[in-house]
Amino acid sequence: MLQFDFMRYAFIAGIFISLICGVMGTFVVARQTSFFTHTLSEIGFSGAAFGIFLGISPLLGMIIFTMASALFIGISGDRLSRRETSISLFSGIFIGLGILFLSLSSKQSSYATNILFGSIVGINIGNLYSLVALSLLILIVIALLFRQLAYNSFDVTGSQYNQHLNLLTSIVFLGLLALTISVTSQIIGSLLIFVLLTIPASSAKFYTASLWKMIFLSTIFSLVGIWAGLYFSYITNWPVTFFITMIEALIYGSALIRHQLQVSKFSFKN
Repeated sequence: MLQFDFMRYAFIAGIFISLICGVMGTFVVARQTSFFTHTLSEIGFSGAAFGIFLGISPLLGMIIFTMASALFIGISGDRLSRRETSISLFSGIFIGLGILFLSLSSKQSSYATNILFGSIVGINIGNLYSLVALSLLILIVIALLFRQLAYNSFDVTGSQYNQHLNLLTSIVFLGLLALTISVTSQIIGSLLIFVLLTIPASSAKFYTASLWKMIFLSTIFSLVGIWAGLYFSYITNWPVTFFITMIEALIYGSALIRHQLQVSKFSFKN
């Protein structure tokens, strides 16, 4: 299996995808921005269609659309009702534009399917270099802002005392989330990236309340899903996205069952 270049590239890409999804996914769950993450993944599809229409890189189109929507929604404020309205509004605008650009493009409709579901087994060395470089950029920015981001995400009451810093942190986080989705969607797909940014971190939450342990477990769960999905896809010739989704669902199910058993055991003792 590893004698093929594309499989080696896919396994290496899986490491970096797991790292950024493990870190970003933990904050996505903590900040309760799963709905926005799903919306950004859809907007990423529209951005790729925009890139195809202009004849530029789909990645560049994704970055333009997702970063613009993240900036607009971040500026709208932190109130939940206002943010949800903004998300729905910008989601509708950008998805509508994406459909328009795709319909005007000369590319075949099968190309749209590749954007939605990705092709981790079709990654080339150029895609890998782009993924590694942008992943390192995301991780460096997260490291520089980690303390403030953790404070802003896990101590909501305390962070409200500094509204300007809170808004700036939220905008930067949404920008990083947009970049994460753009970077990984080309390989994993704009639909599946939502799974890797929410389910592993949600599973990790049932095992620990420690931020660092959540990041570690979320990264491991993502990596297990990607690597196992690649292996099963290779031996069965079934879509890798199917296996990754099913494996992450099983991990989440086992974490949920474990949590419920612990709750029942605690209730029984009392």
